[in-house]
Amino acid sequence: MEPVGAVTRGKPQDSGTLSRHDFDGGPVSIDEVETGLFLGNVAAATHMETLRSFKITHILTLDSVPLPQHIVESSLLTTKYVQIADMPREDILQHLESCVEFITKALEEQSNVLVHCYFGVSRSSSAVIAYLMKRHGLDYQPAYELVLAKRRFVQPNAGFVSQLKLFRRMGYKIDPNYQRYKMHRLRLAGEQVRKAKILPQSFHGVVRPDPDITRENPEPIVFRCRRCRRVLASKSHVLEHRPRNMPHLQRVEHRQLASAPTTSGSEPRLLDQLAERIRKASLGSNSQEHPGPVASSSNYCRSLLFVEPIAWMHRVMLNTQGRLYCPRCEQKIGNFSWVNACQCPCGETMTPAFYLIPSKVELSKAVQNVQTTV
Repeated sequence: MEPVGAVTRGKPQDSGTLSRHDFDGGPVSIDEVETGLFLGNVAAATHMETLRSFKITHILTLDSVPLPQHIVESSLLTTKYVQIADMPREDILQHLESCVEFITKALEEQSNVLVHCYFGVSRSSSAVIAYLMKRHGLDYQPAYELVLAKRRFVQPNAGFVSQLKLFRRMGYKIDPNYQRYKMHRLRLAGEQVRKAKILPQSFHGVVRPDPDITRENPEPIVFRCRRCRRVLASKSHVLEHRPRNMPHLQRVEHRQLASAPTTSGSEPRLLDQLAERIRKASLGSNSQEHPGPVASSSNYCRSLLFVEPIAWMHRVMLNTQGRLYCPRCEQKIGNFSWVNACQCPCGETMTPAFYLIPSKVELSKAVQNVQTTV
């Protein structure tokens, strides 16, 4: 079978048990979005007279089934096939760069390119919108409106819209270090774990290398096990979140203070408790001992320390959820779940969730710019 995302020029394509001949695409529907760029349905992509009429030489297919062989085998056509279903949880984001590149190259060659899916509504319009966003430096909405003005019934599904907006935030490319992209990939991995009960090989890349292993130029800010000092995570592993209900929690604390008995010495004790809770909620935010980027993140919650999955977390590869233990001293230091949401005390939720308990870890500064084992 032709690999997903492959570009072929007059080359046969094995369609497997299903072929495009098994489906009726309805009447031909095709619209020109910009000069040389056409958006349509499968009927337009499989009708040779239509292709000749519009001088189409390149076809980009985003569908669950590839084009029939007589189209792919044509020496007059260059085709690219992206296998994807029209479902919000499908990962169209991973294909957008290659789709934009295919369209761009065709138009630079003064060729006409047809982008299509089954109806020409969601998948194919997402690829065209991505192209317009990058080509003209647009946000999602104005690019969508440009396409809608040319083809009145286009509408990417909600999941594709979110991914197109993420594509824009990353600068029209995949940025693997961008936190929202990390969460996007983790959610996709979680869906696969929900089905297979283990992490599939194709998603092993979401598990980050162990920062405790000897390496050059280690990250300067790390989190260690409080008991044995083993490095557990670097700052780049942390998935920051802002407290959703922190003002509410602080109001609760103040109400508790107001309703507490006013016996001698009780008010200072309660104030100390409140100060300790606020300190834990902003771990390292004002510490003189741990200067650096984390120390300035006072707007982020530290009630729970959400992190990416890391290689020492062996259980995350084979289980849907469970506890996290320090790989050196075996103290319980957190929990994880691929399938269930975890709610932080501040009110924010994470799915999937991998978190370290702040009282079990400590922030420290590693030796910089040398090869070191911590």
